Amino acid sequence: MSNAPKIAIVGAGPAGCMLARLLNKASIPVTVFEGEASPDYRSQGGTLDLHTSTGLAAMKEAGLFDQFLTKARYGGDHLQITDHRRKVFLVRAGQPAPAKDDAKPVSRIQEQRPEIDRADLRRILTESLPAGMVRWGHHVKTFDPATGTLTFEGDVPPATGFDLVVGADGAWSKVRLALAGDVKPIFSGVGAYELSVPDAEVTTPELHAAVKGGNLFAHAEYRRICIQQMGDGSLGVYAMLKQDNPDWASRCGYDSHDLNQVKQALLEGADAPFSDWDPLLKQAISAAQGKCTPRSMYHLPLGFRWEHCRGATLIGDAAHLMTPFAGEGVNVALEDAMKLARAIVDAVREKDGDWDEAVREFEVEMGPRAEKVARLADQLGKLWMFEKGTPGSVMGRMAALHISFGKPAIVYPLVSAITHTVFFVKGMLG
Repeated sequence: MSNAPKIAIVGAGPAGCMLARLLNKASIPVTVFEGEASPDYRSQGGTLDLHTSTGLAAMKEAGLFDQFLTKARYGGDHLQITDHRRKVFLVRAGQPAPAKDDAKPVSRIQEQRPEIDRADLRRILTESLPAGMVRWGHHVKTFDPATGTLTFEGDVPPATGFDLVVGADGAWSKVRLALAGDVKPIFSGVGAYELSVPDAEVTTPELHAAVKGGNLFAHAEYRRICIQQMGDGSLGVYAMLKQDNPDWASRCGYDSHDLNQVKQALLEGADAPFSDWDPLLKQAISAAQGKCTPRSMYHLPLGFRWEHCRGATLIGDAAHLMTPFAGEGVNVALEDAMKLARAIVDAVREKDGDWDEAVREFEVEMGPRAEKVARLADQLGKLWMFEKGTPGSVMGRMAALHISFGKPAIVYPLVSAITHTVFFVKGMLG
């Protein structure tokens, strides 16, 4: 298209690759710059659930839904919430795959949420792009919006002359730094160890059976263990703790990357945070093998916006980094990519279309849409990780937040009263 802008996307994560795929489908040229030297899918841990109206809608619009189905786990969204003794507080059955002709609109609670390993999603997206579209080994150092110039770490020459640079470069975005340099991610007060139990059906059959092919989230005050079934038969494990300092991993007094030292610190001794947990839950840590990765959870200030700047915009975590407690981050990011692509394509197809105005309008729409989700994630994180008596003390509020999400604020008090009553009665009945 002769009037199409010259577009660069920084970051080859889900949002960046989805945007590139959608623009390429519309014959709009794009270049993706990625700091990783090559597509290392093995380094992409964790599992994601894609939702009907956001992540799944984007996969369908990109023409990648059939590829998604080859790796998706319908029913993998099965969820159990327990305390540290494995007392069950909530079970949500996984949703089966819908009938092909089932296009009925559903609520957020009812919508499909099939799981897919992050590595598989990234492989599907990157392999859908033409060879050479992603420039691997291009770690952005600076971005100048005035000239559309990107500089890179090392001896890589700069790239210049872009009409539009889209920052899909995550939490520590260099594109965001150029647009709003005074805004930095905020430490949430939560740290986690990312672990893996390989071949769980063989190595820990009882734990594997307890997860039921989905997710088991166990809680105690200021502590949480998340256990998730992965597509390769392993269990992904996140041992979460309330932390006072973002540098907790380097100040803990042991090597936070050494799995044996971490196991000892978490499980052994009276002061170990998980020493008094149910033996089966402790297996999620004691049976872990391979890498041990400490992670600090950050978020951008709620309500963050930047002044529109011709030639640059942000999507995904670069625009609205949030904690994982709402389970919505990748879905919002894929929706960003879908809506930005639509805006650009529609503007380019119009004879006198103003693509910059289309980008500005997209930013106006994205702000409140993403803020609602980020606020939900923030509220849920504070309930799970900073309240006493979890999970029992927060179940009513947790359910009310999910049910009333996206509805007028006046709905929440009524829903909260109902859910508190339900969980109170359930607790009384044992």
